[in-house]
Amino acid sequence: MSTPFTSNLLGAYTNQVRVRVCGLLVHDGAVLLTAHRGLLPDGALFWSPPGGGWQFGESVQECLQREFREETGLTIIPGRFLHLHEFGSDQLQALELFFAVTPTDPQALPQLGTDPEHAADAQLLTKLAFLPTRQLVKLPPQQVHPVLRHIISPDDLYIPQIRFRL
Repeated sequence: MSTPFTSNLLGAYTNQVRVRVCGLLVHDGAVLLTAHRGLLPDGALFWSPPGGGWQFGESVQECLQREFREETGLTIIPGRFLHLHEFGSDQLQALELFFAVTPTDPQALPQLGTDPEHAADAQLLTKLAFLPTRQLVKLPPQQVHPVLRHIISPDDLYIPQIRFRL
């Protein structure tokens, strides 16, 4: 159920096909995730790896580096391709590519960034945190990206998945 506020937040993404490129960064057994607002009812947060829309003229690796920098402030080195996920709902549709990433500076600390598609008072990103996999399985499934819902150990992130919408 969408509200006018939710519809306004998601307006830039509705009724079109998007290709998203996302990065999986693991540190001390925890996965770096961003919390998004506006995707779930009742203000519930949706936890997902940093990433976003692939733009014309850039490579997939450039997209991943740009999105990671925008959302976390980190400069990363893209690693191997891990997951393909097809997402679809009534108004949103995306093909998502997930890659392992490594920070260029292992001592750098991530900081919540911004999404240039949205004004400062209308950001979808609300939090940035390293979440241990044992914490992810305790969250309601709808609050966790489908690629992460059944992860028991950080090692599970490196088992390739292809998830098509049924």
